[in-house]
Amino acid sequence: MRPDFMKTINEKVLLIDGAMGTMLQSAGLPVGEASEKWNLEQPDIVEEIQRKYVDAGSDIILTNSFGGSYFKLDANGLGAQTAKINKSAAQIARRAAGESVYVAGSIGPTGQFLEPLGTVSTDKMEDVFELQIEALIEGGIDVVCIETMSDPHEAACAVRAAKKLAHIPVIASMTYDSGKAGFRTMMGNDVASCAKILSDAGADVLSTNCGLGIDQMIGIVKEMRAASNLPLMAEPNAGLPELVGGKTVFRETAEMMSGKLLNLVKAGLSIVGGCCGTSPEYIKRFRAVVDAFNKTNRE
Repeated sequence: MRPDFMKTINEKVLLIDGAMGTMLQSAGLPVGEASEKWNLEQPDIVEEIQRKYVDAGSDIILTNSFGGSYFKLDANGLGAQTAKINKSAAQIARRAAGESVYVAGSIGPTGQFLEPLGTVSTDKMEDVFELQIEALIEGGIDVVCIETMSDPHEAACAVRAAKKLAHIPVIASMTYDSGKAGFRTMMGNDVASCAKILSDAGADVLSTNCGLGIDQMIGIVKEMRAASNLPLMAEPNAGLPELVGGKTVFRETAEMMSGKLLNLVKAGLSIVGGCCGTSPEYIKRFRAVVDAFNKTNRE
């Protein structure tokens, strides 16, 4: 039986996994096809990727459900299968994780905007997230991970939906850009305002993922720590994305990232992992850094 998640992250730093989308594309997922479809059509491939992350040393693995909201799936003709797809995502990850590794249900942006900018009411947005999260909980997740969010109010809808359903830890992760005004989401929100909105909604862990590499994320983590006493998580990309020959590439190798990881952890993290451009090779190197930090600082 896995120990209590919140208790564990207060005792030591945990390692979450790396990228899923690029791994699935490497395994043959056509560009533009909903990766969540493979939870039903190619579950063995999804499980194999997640097992690679477990073997690399991940303490937490994410479900293949990032685009699993009804809104996203319906745009791909899969809306009627929302519950089935998400429950399957959780069951696949649960098999890969075994008894010792935590499973986090991945919840990404819906692609829709809340009123008044968009047409979706707060109640409707919460209902859509509730449908997805309920299926993930039925499939066996330990944690909800709301990630890669640009609108903290949409993320807050997901947090509240999760809290309605079960007494389960909720991670809420925002994506920021770096500019003259400092770190801001695509919607223009700064780190401190996002921290307050998500904390008020009931998030248990605050996080940042995607968009930036370790060098930039250290600053975001410091701002999150100044704004909140909640546990923190960060999942940087393998450096800043570059467009080469029409394809997005990430230049930082596993060796380069692992060499910087300690500074990111020291900024105040309870959970660390990788996002775009990372793979099980990166997580394996991260494992050594996290183990060394825990031995020095938490024992």
